[in-house]
Amino acid sequence: MRIGGSLFLIAVGAILKWAITTSVSGVDLQTVGLILMIVGLVALAVSVYWMTARRRTDVYYHRQSAPYVDPYQSPPPAAPRQYVQRTTTYEDPDPYYGP
Repeated sequence: MRIGGSLFLIAVGAILKWAITTSVSGVDLQTVGLILMIVGLVALAVSVYWMTARRRTDVYYHRQSAPYVDPYQSPPPAAPRQYVQRTTTYEDPDPYYGP
């Protein structure tokens, strides 16, 4: 049962408790309404607890801590750069400018 069902039970229980004035033989409608309101309140509290507890466990990120860097030590030298020369060869002449 979720929040909507809990609110429905509370509303039906309140109607039976305070709005119904007729009597049914063998059934006390005010007591039934009170019981429904209590069950609805308990279900509402449990569903709100589940929503908040589930949210806490779903959003969990594991981060690795950054390595320690000594502020008084010089940083390690950077890796040397590698330069790559690109060569382009055309086997077919450009059709717009000719051979």
